[in-house]
Amino acid sequence: MSETNATSDAAFCAALVREHDFDRYASTLFVAPEIRRALLSLYAFNVEISRIRDVVSQPLPGEVRLQWWHDALSGQAHGGIEGNPVAAELLSTVQRFALPVTRLTRLIDEHQFDLYNDPMPTMAALDGYLGDTRGTLFALAAQIMSPPFEGADHLAHHAGIALGILQVIASLPRDAAHRQLYVPLDLLARHGVGREDMFAGKTTSAIRSMLADLREQARQHLDHTLELAGQAPPAVRPALLPLALVRRDLSRAERNVSDPFQPQQRSRLATLWTLWRAARTVSFRGR
Repeated sequence: MSETNATSDAAFCAALVREHDFDRYASTLFVAPEIRRALLSLYAFNVEISRIRDVVSQPLPGEVRLQWWHDALSGQAHGGIEGNPVAAELLSTVQRFALPVTRLTRLIDEHQFDLYNDPMPTMAALDGYLGDTRGTLFALAAQIMSPPFEGADHLAHHAGIALGILQVIASLPRDAAHRQLYVPLDLLARHGVGREDMFAGKTTSAIRSMLADLREQARQHLDHTLELAGQAPPAVRPALLPLALVRRDLSRAERNVSDPFQPQQRSRLATLWTLWRAARTVSFRGR
């Protein structure tokens, strides 16, 4: 691959992440350029996988796209890799940082759930899904930024669940419109909320109670992550910068009584300000 093509591929990944995952894009602004490029290739791959359900109308085409990525990572794809800038950048990052392909393919497998309208059955199932998707991103980002250390996977797992729960709540408007349910059935049952109550998109006291419960679980995972982060090598802590946004959003949600079924967008300026403050201290505890 020529240097020109590689530079173009890197720029493509950066633009893709900036457009579709600004939180992670902004978090890479506070690391060295060579590390930033590797992180952006990982996050661009995640964008490609996680948005498949939004660009296909039926599960089968989605399955085909997921299989293509599976084959690309395992070296079994038949053509097209050289012309895919995300795949080219990701494979370069995998080779340079010895990232485990099995973690990436597991992430792909977990996203098959997105293609169907089966409800998330239990909180344990949601934890597993978030750990193998969002948690995997934290784990691989940590490997890019620092040599392996004891407890890295445990740290990444809890970080992924904390972030993922907040994303599940933020995605309620879209998911309700698509009759897709990531909020676990056992949590709904605990608060007397039915599936159709969620799909109706109307806030009730039971739904508010259920969301408060969900946020509390996110906070517990976040607090545990921050405790573990204090023991992690300093070099790996910038990979956890997105957690500063989790802390901020949790605090604001607990003070705000806005309709959870109406999109609540954080401004890009607020995102950059929160991450800048966190990057100066690498504590993520600011409110």
